[in-house]
Amino acid sequence: MKTQEIFVENIKCAGCMTSIKHALLKIKGIVKVEIDKEAEKISLMGHKYELSEVLDSLNSMGYPQKGDNSLFKQAKSYVSCAIGKMS
Repeated sequence: MKTQEIFVENIKCAGCMTSIKHALLKIKGIVKVEIDKEAEKISLMGHKYELSEVLDSLNSMGYPQKGDNSLFKQAKSYVSCAIGKMS
């Protein structure tokens, strides 16, 4: 099993974490997602998943890799956060 850590921006609360987990667990090959909110670190476990697909999914929700943030991505993360809070 492959384990990988990704550091992202804009993780603010449990709603963000819920949205991220739901989205990433839909990606073929990912079997477990753990999130450290304070470190803004996502740990992935799985078999033969594509990192580019993971990064694209995170970016589209407003959680880009560290150093690639923008006002637009921050706004998108608030939408993803709200969806996570309703889940």
